[in-house]
Amino acid sequence: MEQWHSHLLRERVDQASLLIQGNRACALGALDAGVRFFAGYPISPSSEIMEAMAEELPRSGGVFLQMEDEIGSICSCIGAALTGELAMTATSGPGFSLMQEAIGYAIMVEAPLVIVNVMRVGPSTGRPTAPSQGDVMQARWGTHGDHPAIVLAASNVADMYRLTMAAVRFAQRFRTPVILLADQMVGQMRESFSPELVGRYRLTSGDFDFTPGYIHPDLAREVHRPHVLGSGSHPHVTGLFHDDTGFPTDNPEKSDDFLRELYNKVAHHRSELCLYDVKNEGKGRVCIVAYGSCA
Repeated sequence: MEQWHSHLLRERVDQASLLIQGNRACALGALDAGVRFFAGYPISPSSEIMEAMAEELPRSGGVFLQMEDEIGSICSCIGAALTGELAMTATSGPGFSLMQEAIGYAIMVEAPLVIVNVMRVGPSTGRPTAPSQGDVMQARWGTHGDHPAIVLAASNVADMYRLTMAAVRFAQRFRTPVILLADQMVGQMRESFSPELVGRYRLTSGDFDFTPGYIHPDLAREVHRPHVLGSGSHPHVTGLFHDDTGFPTDNPEKSDDFLRELYNKVAHHRSELCLYDVKNEGKGRVCIVAYGSCA
């Protein structure tokens, strides 16, 4: 296997296994998925993701921005996404709360980006270095209004890698923000990471089309074709209900159609979006469902 991101891994990938932190595995997955824009603000326990992207993106020809706060971070990612870049940010509970209005805007303008929330005990400042799974309801319903949501939850270091890649793929495919939930334990613990596992989860170039404004054929009727900023056209982008030209509309039927399209492009693909592992199937009368470090 080729050597890649050696500065991030700090070791050669031809060893039997690597010891890597969950947050850095997340950054590695993002880079392998093609993320070339990251904007963030340091906050425990997610800061290692930002640090790793700050190290690696310049080497990959990408852009790293440390913003003044989490609002600026996600808004920068929306801007990058609207130019056709694969963009990502990472935060924890307090920062995730600040992002909620912008998440709704990203859903409305169909901007594909990934938001990683490494959860900690809250509310408020809470315990920045302790794990919690308390943001799951916020991830699904935090921003106001009717809206779809794609939320993934990592349970170990390998998940941080593979689910970050899946989040990028889903964001690109469905043209919507995708949220990856982790927690302090998953994000900051270190586990043995097999190069064979890395190879198995790496996506081929055929899984992505990096053409600005690309829409997967399966979603041609469910996703508005975007006017990509910087493409030579004169796009109009708004968080208001809008028609295919990007300009606002107050027509009730068009507004209803648009909202249903936002919802259906996710709801009609639930089987693809529902990722889970089953252990000891059929060996008991009780089924335990868990996510995060508890799993």
